[in-house]
Amino acid sequence: MAILTEHPALLAALRGEMTPKFLATRDPDGVPNVVPVVSLQPAEDEADIVFFGNFLLRKSIRNLERDARVGILVITPDLQGWILTGEFLEFQRSGPYVERQMSGSLLRYNAYTGIRNAGVIRLRSFGGEFAIPKLKVLVDYLLGRMASLGAPPDRPAGVEVPLAARREFGRMTAVKVMAWIGEDGYPIVVPCLSLQPSGRGALGGWRPLRGLAVPPAGARACANLLTLSAVSYQAKGRWSDQGSAGSLLVEEVYAGGPPLPGGRVA
Repeated sequence: MAILTEHPALLAALRGEMTPKFLATRDPDGVPNVVPVVSLQPAEDEADIVFFGNFLLRKSIRNLERDARVGILVITPDLQGWILTGEFLEFQRSGPYVERQMSGSLLRYNAYTGIRNAGVIRLRSFGGEFAIPKLKVLVDYLLGRMASLGAPPDRPAGVEVPLAARREFGRMTAVKVMAWIGEDGYPIVVPCLSLQPSGRGALGGWRPLRGLAVPPAGARACANLLTLSAVSYQAKGRWSDQGSAGSLLVEEVYAGGPPLPGGRVA
């Protein structure tokens, strides 16, 4: 299966150094984890191989060392996107993949240390393609905001989402994704741009795109966001199915970047 050659627009998006890309992994208990991995790039020497720099990816790395199944979402600034699954193959400490990562603009001028190694993934399946009209983003966001305003402030949930994270999840311009474990055991990642705070302990207002999967009721799920200023947070919990727009009842919240990359904040 030549996924990348059959989808040239996807290949071009993967080559973009600033294209938002998300990597979903799973732990041995089936708990999903999803983070931005903008460094994800296609290999030029082998079909359907992608690689990424191991930079501030503590939880993802631990998961990959125990379970090779991954989910990937790529979404362009024009809101065209692709959903994939893959198999993690190995970490490489030297070679062309490491050299390409170290020479890229993301790390060349970074104030932090370089990558420890490069992770290599073989793409397994093409889960779908989507395009989100910008008018739909606005309409869904406003509908989600109206729904969230009517939510009880003390809706039952495991933890209260910190104010800083609630502010970021409330931004219309942030790229937001939802991940959970599919029936085949592979993580699924889909866009959820209208997701926003619903009370102090939940994220709701997501209106799924027609044709894309949604988490089953009660599933362990996680949401991540990436803002234009590279701020990222991840919220984990249980998905509550409420028809056209469900809610993630939050149990854990993690910071996605410095000064506490991967650290739990709630």
